Amino acid sequence: MSTAASTSEQNAGPIALERTQIKSWKAPIALGVFAVIAVVLFIGIPREGQSSFRFTEPGDAIALPNLVVPTHATGVIVAILLVILAALSVWLIWKRGASSLWLVIVFAVVFMFGFLSWAAANHTVPFTGLLLGSVSLSVPLVFGALGGVISERAGVVNIAIEGQLLAGAFVSAVVASVTHNVFAGLVGAMVAGVLVSFVLGAFAIKYLVDQVIVGVVLNVLVTGLTSFLFSQVLSANTPLLNDPPRLSRLPIPLLSDIPVVGQVLFNQSLIVYLMYLAVFLVWFGLFRTRWGLRMRAVGEHPTAADTVGINVTGTRFWNVALAGAVAGLGGAYFTLVSAPAFGKEMTAGAGFIALAAVIFGRWHPVRATLAALLFGFASYLQTTLGVIGSPVPSEFMLMLPYVVTIFAVAGLVGLSRAPAADGKPYIKS
Repeated sequence: MSTAASTSEQNAGPIALERTQIKSWKAPIALGVFAVIAVVLFIGIPREGQSSFRFTEPGDAIALPNLVVPTHATGVIVAILLVILAALSVWLIWKRGASSLWLVIVFAVVFMFGFLSWAAANHTVPFTGLLLGSVSLSVPLVFGALGGVISERAGVVNIAIEGQLLAGAFVSAVVASVTHNVFAGLVGAMVAGVLVSFVLGAFAIKYLVDQVIVGVVLNVLVTGLTSFLFSQVLSANTPLLNDPPRLSRLPIPLLSDIPVVGQVLFNQSLIVYLMYLAVFLVWFGLFRTRWGLRMRAVGEHPTAADTVGINVTGTRFWNVALAGAVAGLGGAYFTLVSAPAFGKEMTAGAGFIALAAVIFGRWHPVRATLAALLFGFASYLQTTLGVIGSPVPSEFMLMLPYVVTIFAVAGLVGLSRAPAADGKPYIKS
């Protein structure tokens, strides 16, 4: 008996050792690339002068002084810090086998501070405006990412987020225009997202069609349908069908007067406040309720879930519908807050960025929200740099959000694992 146990331990030893030595070098490589970019930009292409950061706007209850830093010296210091942080990430992987999320966050903040300082030589960066614009662009991404998390936690790949956002934007504009009621528009957007999800659920869950193909086809279908209706119906009846009322800002007393974050977080429209609530409810429901436990069980091991009496097909179908409602609500932001009316393909790929946020956030609602905010920040950064006269070519600034998306998903996310049954149809034996 002891000999057999000893032999088993000897055989298991190399396997266990091999497992413990599996390391992901994605994060250190990505940080190293950005550190090299920082050295080239901040030291190899120095800019002289001073860079200023403005944290308050005229009329704010509390005024803060501008932060003024020497451009070249700041760039040198930041480049050195980034090299140190990249080296620290390598050391953590070498010693512990895993890097630190906080290290990546600190690296990103330091890099962005250095980049803004370098780009804004002899100019002023409106920091509060930058954050406010970032949040505005992030709202539909957050709703789309939450919808993606719900759907994929239930085991259904939701490529159709783009279609759900676009359908929500179209229907919210039409319903709100006809009824002259923004709340009716919000409900209409959710219904539109649910209808798109019903089609996804019917083909992917009931008829076992490949989920990725169904999602791609739905995106094309919704894009073509809304474009046709816009050209043939809405354009000819704009005052009646495409002139929705707007959701105005609702400042929260006292909180909206907090410097910087007050205007960014607490002087927003109703949809943004609903976004805060949605992030909390999805997180709480997913990890603190029986509904979330059943959904995660269906997404991880549907056979075991079926064994204990959970209706796998029903659970997946209704959670996909819920995901569509959440994403559709994000689509309403385009027409009731962001733009004065519906326009052709106005989502402009936001659904795919939201899907990337789901992966970057490792299928966790809070992390996916933070990833969506990162992508929104990258999108609005091009506008800010254009205003201050950045030396970075405008063509590069247009592709900046997608470059950040690629680096985030392929590099900084490190090892990630989707729900085990994600994308796999369940056939009851």
